[in-house]
Amino acid sequence: MDYKILDSELSICRLPPEAPTPQTGTGFFSVTRTNDELSVVCEQAPANALKVDAGWTALQVIGPLDFALTGILASFATPLAAAGIPILSIATFDTDYILIKTANLPCAIEALSAAGHTVQK
Repeated sequence: MDYKILDSELSICRLPPEAPTPQTGTGFFSVTRTNDELSVVCEQAPANALKVDAGWTALQVIGPLDFALTGILASFATPLAAAGIPILSIATFDTDYILIKTANLPCAIEALSAAGHTVQK
């Protein structure tokens, strides 16, 4: 399966659960709200973030992906786990994104290549 590496470096941010959804410019931006927290993945951490883990890169699985497809995330997560690379996965309506620490990018590309995945330029 083909994937591409997004150019921007991302931060994973935790905000209070009652915080308003932060405004952002362009680029990758994902929001998840639960009763316990508001999590934001973005290029620029919001000023009211309680915790920020910076230095992440997103791998975009080339889609669109049909909801009936199975095993896509596992086909990426398994070789990355075998290589000792932690991930955070995010899905949208059309595709999946696998976030890895930017420092792990060379090892991740190698592990995914060995598993039959191809980086699309």
